[in-house]
Amino acid sequence: MHTGDKRLHARIYGRVQGVSFRYNTLQTANRLGVRGWVRNRPDGSVEVMAEGTQGVLEALVEFLNTGPIGAYVRQVDVEWSAAIDEFEYFQVR
Repeated sequence: MHTGDKRLHARIYGRVQGVSFRYNTLQTANRLGVRGWVRNRPDGSVEVMAEGTQGVLEALVEFLNTGPIGAYVRQVDVEWSAAIDEFEYFQVR
């Protein structure tokens, strides 16, 4: 168990599919050392589930609020909870 880690569940709305949002989230998460996943949702949003320290997850949320070039982020809904140590690495689903 990674002591003190948090769990982040985020939904990102706007023009976030078809703009390499998942790939850029993967790259950002790997750079930060975050574990979890990112996936497209049928409603056009992107969903992220991630675990790590509060600081690195906040840095990930900063990225999610902007996204890559070509994205337009209208809204990010974030839920925080205690980590359950479910993930070994970050992946695109």
